[in-house]
Amino acid sequence: MKEYTPDELSAYNGANGNPVYVAYDGKVFDVSASKLWRSGVHMKRHHGGHELTTDLQAAPHEKDVLERYPQVGVLKRVVEEREIPRPIDWLISRYPMLRRHPHPMTVHFPIVFMMSTTVFNLLYLITGVKAFETTAFHCLGGGILFTVVAISTGLYTWWLNYMAQMLKPVKIKIPLSIIMLAVGVVIFIWRVLVPDIMDSLRGPGIVYLLLVLSLAVFVTIIGWNGAAMTFPVEKE
Repeated sequence: MKEYTPDELSAYNGANGNPVYVAYDGKVFDVSASKLWRSGVHMKRHHGGHELTTDLQAAPHEKDVLERYPQVGVLKRVVEEREIPRPIDWLISRYPMLRRHPHPMTVHFPIVFMMSTTVFNLLYLITGVKAFETTAFHCLGGGILFTVVAISTGLYTWWLNYMAQMLKPVKIKIPLSIIMLAVGVVIFIWRVLVPDIMDSLRGPGIVYLLLVLSLAVFVTIIGWNGAAMTFPVEKE
């Protein structure tokens, strides 16, 4: 069978009337007949002309999906410049989901908790029910904890799947995540030291509320850029 280099494979991306080829485990398949690959992009995420072994290991379906299509060649192996430490390599081989899923799974928790901190504080201001403010405080604690987890898994995923490239979304996400964590810690400590800080919206109370509102802004911007990396939108 014909042997394709990664550069040669990249030409078969469905553009300009070319067929759509993808590689898996050293084998090159022609998936042009699949309706899901008709545009050359599968699920707005996986592009034709690429090696998808890692992606398929973390996908909800097995490799037999590709085996339904004709094999047209084999992929020439190119040694990567970066070597994965053996313990991590073993862990990923045993649990493929760890290559992509840890960050997408953990990032939902700080999103929910930080947003809830803002929402429940606003509900307290509207209703005067102290339970809402207390719930906001508890959510803030969870938000801080899971922000640390999300940052850790985010750095891991960035290094493993993007080779630590300083992509535009990464340049935004990393500093804003750190700032959001710092703001959350400040708010948490302030609330511990002054439990009734939200009872009067004057001076310090206003500053406290603005910091609380900023959490929702941080989460929105960070989440938007994270989604842009996971589900990129192609410009016309």
